[in-house]
Amino acid sequence: MRKIGYLAVVIIGIGIGLYSTIKKRANASHLETGQQLFNNYCIGCHNDKKSSFIAREWLFGGNKEEIINSIKHGRVSFGMPAFSEGLNDKQIASMADYILALASQTKMTATIESSNVSIHKSEVQTFTVDTVLSGLDIPWGLEFLPDGSLLISERDGDLLLFTSEGQLTKVSNSPNVLAAGQGGMLDLELHPNYEQNGWIYMAYSSPGTEDEGLANTAIMRARLQGNELTDNEVIFKAKPETDKRHHYGCKLEFDQEGYLYFSVGDRGDRDRHPQALDNDCGKIHRINDDGSIPDDNPFVKTEGAQPSIYLYGHRNPQGVCMHPETGRIWTDEHGPKGGDEINLIEPGKNYGWPVISFGINYNGTTFTNDTAKAGMEQPVHYWVPSIAPCGMTFVKGDRYPNWKNNILTGSLRFEYLHRVVLDGDKVSHEEKLLEGIGRVRNVEMSPDGYIYVAIEKPGKILKLIPQ
Repeated sequence: MRKIGYLAVVIIGIGIGLYSTIKKRANASHLETGQQLFNNYCIGCHNDKKSSFIAREWLFGGNKEEIINSIKHGRVSFGMPAFSEGLNDKQIASMADYILALASQTKMTATIESSNVSIHKSEVQTFTVDTVLSGLDIPWGLEFLPDGSLLISERDGDLLLFTSEGQLTKVSNSPNVLAAGQGGMLDLELHPNYEQNGWIYMAYSSPGTEDEGLANTAIMRARLQGNELTDNEVIFKAKPETDKRHHYGCKLEFDQEGYLYFSVGDRGDRDRHPQALDNDCGKIHRINDDGSIPDDNPFVKTEGAQPSIYLYGHRNPQGVCMHPETGRIWTDEHGPKGGDEINLIEPGKNYGWPVISFGINYNGTTFTNDTAKAGMEQPVHYWVPSIAPCGMTFVKGDRYPNWKNNILTGSLRFEYLHRVVLDGDKVSHEEKLLEGIGRVRNVEMSPDGYIYVAIEKPGKILKLIPQ
């Protein structure tokens, strides 16, 4: 009996050990599945897995039930789609557990920053990287003043002035900003005759006048007196206002004739806004410097159309820039899951969103089978998978001779600076620069010909110094 009892204990012990091993393996497999699904469906919007969820401030609750609810049913107003059509309950649960595993990591892990100061050798240009400024929130807009000072807009609504003497101060009397979701203080642009008139232009997500739960993209101009904005004047406010918190656009660019171009995203309503001319969303607009409408805008005489519209059929353009030699305006924009684009704009043209696209829904389902259609423009270039392009500039001047007239744009998703070589109006070559540097939010040329790059989380401004 004792032998049988001892044998039973041994068998039970082995069984418990096997059960524990099997359970650990099952949990590991469960988390591995969650990681694979997260990498496939989530990274495009949530950056890399660490900085998105480690030490996260949860908007809708951080327990498993709330996370499953967010994944399954989405948070439409914040741009989070529902995944119930593309994933089953078991897959969603594995994603939730993986996210919780990430969230359990310490904040210290999230704030580790590379201090690589080595020389960078691109295919045709050698350069070093200097950190000009760090410790920012999420820098979005960059604009240099004639005295060498740098204006910086942070997405939380702050406007900062970084002087040529190295002093950082907050500018008062900046616009009232609804900083939620993808909204906040967005881009900055100086008037071409800034030294004569002092006008600074700001794009931001503006709360509704009657219902502060509603918002849309607005453009304000103002003058800087010391550390304060004066003569504030709202010259454009996109309609309709909506409770959605994503796809605001917005980038600003003056052309050689003094017209101001800017983008407004579809504001999360792709089926209603981009293809209709009776609203401002999903469009590139052109206005005079005081907000009035140019007489030759393509839809000025079209009944029911918004007269500021210059072209339409866009999702969320977050790069607008002018070619330094041709003077033509180029844009880049976010597609869905795949189908980010570079476009050369033409007045009155329809760029197709969402009727045609090279992308699919974030949950893996399709919304269109067409990539081309009569009467709709094709992109100059597109990316699959999405790189999440943000910011855009042409390399001007002679400091980077082998990059001259190349396009630089940031990749939010893959965390690098993207170089695009043009042959006329066609893309002939691409190169990834500064891989792993962080989410590149903007790229700008200084008046003295240097490239500056804005990185978010942790927010910093980098300067590329050619060798």
